[in-house]
Amino acid sequence: MTNRTTPHVVAICGSLRDESRTRIATNVALIAADKAGATTEFVDLRSYDLPSLNAVNTEIPDAEALQKTISGADSVLLGTPNYHGSYSGTLKNALDYCGRDEFEGKTVGLLEVAAGEFPGSALTHLRTVSRTLRAWTLPTEVAVPNSHALITDDGISDSEIAERTRRLGQELVAYAGVSNHPEPNQQSVFHTTDCEADD
Repeated sequence: MTNRTTPHVVAICGSLRDESRTRIATNVALIAADKAGATTEFVDLRSYDLPSLNAVNTEIPDAEALQKTISGADSVLLGTPNYHGSYSGTLKNALDYCGRDEFEGKTVGLLEVAAGEFPGSALTHLRTVSRTLRAWTLPTEVAVPNSHALITDDGISDSEIAERTRRLGQELVAYAGVSNHPEPNQQSVFHTTDCEADD
């Protein structure tokens, strides 16, 4: 966690659609984080000029701005639509511009919005990416099915999914800086085993 008493939560929306249901769901979590006491920031990738990554040319002003935003976060929420069983190319390209310098030790929450009945695969892929970047993903994840029916301009109509989304936002605050938590006392962890070995 950075040297702040108030956690800072950044949400990245991996959808470019003007009427994006992913954006609505991501904001539900972000509002919950704000109510839980965090400062929050919404990264709308429509506002960033991020051409397809060319590793030879990495001096992209908007990429540097994105990197700075992620670096300044204590927790990061990744929200994505489900495209062909995975997360969006827009989010993939944004993450390609970042690396361990930005994500290592960060608490990361994952949210997926799907048009069909079986979401979840995009979350699996994003967990793998987060682990590769040495981030800490929260056990609580959100997968919204049938989004055309469950997400409206007013938010998420399904009460259980809405509550889970708010909980995700709250946990982004509660577990901000989790990588800095002290390690368990090794002596106490092994004390019982040692005694049993003496019997």
